[in-house]
Amino acid sequence: MTTVTTRTIEYAADGRTMLGHLALPAGVDRRPAVLVGPEGVGLSDVERHRAEALAELGYVALAFDLHGGRYLGDPEEMLARCLPLLADPDRMRGIGHAALDVLRAERRTDPDRIAAVGYGTGGAIALELGRDGVDLRAIATVNGLTTGRPGEAARIHCPVWAGVGSEDPIMSRAQRDAFTAEMEAAGVDWRLVVYGGALHAFHHPPVDHTTRPGVGYHPQHARRAWRDVVDLLGECLPVTE
Repeated sequence: MTTVTTRTIEYAADGRTMLGHLALPAGVDRRPAVLVGPEGVGLSDVERHRAEALAELGYVALAFDLHGGRYLGDPEEMLARCLPLLADPDRMRGIGHAALDVLRAERRTDPDRIAAVGYGTGGAIALELGRDGVDLRAIATVNGLTTGRPGEAARIHCPVWAGVGSEDPIMSRAQRDAFTAEMEAAGVDWRLVVYGGALHAFHHPPVDHTTRPGVGYHPQHARRAWRDVVDLLGECLPVTE
């Protein structure tokens, strides 16, 4: 097994001191890098382990923070913070750019080969980086099929992959249709995978995760979605490039 090293990195964003989780592959050479964004509840071991799994595959990976080192297990507290955030593209971009700056500053990162992968709120932030014209090789978003300000999706110049559960009441059919219409109108190279029978946050193991109506873990689709993300990175951001 490849040796992976990790460390916590403090950085400022959204008026908070954020605590990101950086995972580095073995070696000393520059590698392609992946920004990993968490669900609205915040950075947890789920995203930390995904960053480490990406490092095992040879990527530099940074799982970024949303709430200044806090995990918002109380749904009401989470919504009180995330709903205003999701309604403010500039705030989302600020959080994303701050994390991206940390990732780019890592000496192992090849700054010209970066992708963004996000879940829920983290996925919405990944999309906003694309709409802001950031040079990314790929964007993947699970449960974060938000639409942006009119016309700004035309700034996305990389493939976009999106995954959602068919029974997700938060990412409804109308929301999916609005997202795909935006991508199509902008001429983006996009894909949408709808996982049959899955709820919101279907990818998130029920470890330290407070559920609410419409939220549920689906182990089989979680594995499939992860494979789809890895396949996207293999296509758009190969380690051997």
